[in-house]
Amino acid sequence: MGGSTIVIGWGLAAALLLLTVVAVVVTGLGGLGVGRAVGTAALRALAQLAAVSAIIVAVVGSLWLSAAFVLVMVGVAAFTSGRRMTPDRAGLLAVLPILAGAAPVVAIVLATGAVPPTGIALVPVCGIVIGGAMTATSLAGRRALDELATRRGEFEAALSLGLLDRDAAMLVTRPSGAQALVPALDQTRTVGLVTLPGAFVGVLIGSGDAVQAGAAQLVVLIGLLAAESVAVLVTVELVARGRITRPSTTG
Repeated sequence: MGGSTIVIGWGLAAALLLLTVVAVVVTGLGGLGVGRAVGTAALRALAQLAAVSAIIVAVVGSLWLSAAFVLVMVGVAAFTSGRRMTPDRAGLLAVLPILAGAAPVVAIVLATGAVPPTGIALVPVCGIVIGGAMTATSLAGRRALDELATRRGEFEAALSLGLLDRDAAMLVTRPSGAQALVPALDQTRTVGLVTLPGAFVGVLIGSGDAVQAGAAQLVVLIGLLAAESVAVLVTVELVARGRITRPSTTG
């Protein structure tokens, strides 16, 4: 298979099946209660990647179609993140931190020429950045809402001292924002030492040299840090202002 790191065939199918079984069995034995969700996620990943691969091949030749596909990514990311945070319709506001985080990063890399304005470059970069902003939004929102629920007494004590609702909520929720950035910080700190992320490996497989691979990965990692930092800040602000809520934390 030339320079490919994955061999397509029965071996791949067997590996995917066995890995899924391991994940389902382990989570079941551990009593985590997510065995079915793990199996469903694996099946969805298979179906979605098969469909998306065909779509990407069709759209990357057109900048406008690629841009439309990126908007679909944003919509799916916002829906997913919103459901992770709250069952309320307020979860739809997840689109704001995701866009606030991803849009400036994409604009900067395009304006500076670091990423060429082509579909084949735009779609994967946007996908990575939007995905990072989605994860950061979900983590920050869930943690902030959890903190408001479990530390309700501290919130009310701050109100009794004369603080506004937003300021009292920020005292409780702000630390959750820092926690939401831990995965991105750890990934950036250990790149090349612990992991060789997808952008780096992808450029190497595509016959690029190590310098090009390193440059691509730096753009992705620093872009993710920027996007996730903005997404976390906006998410915590929305929670503190009562725009994103859960039924149990309102009132």
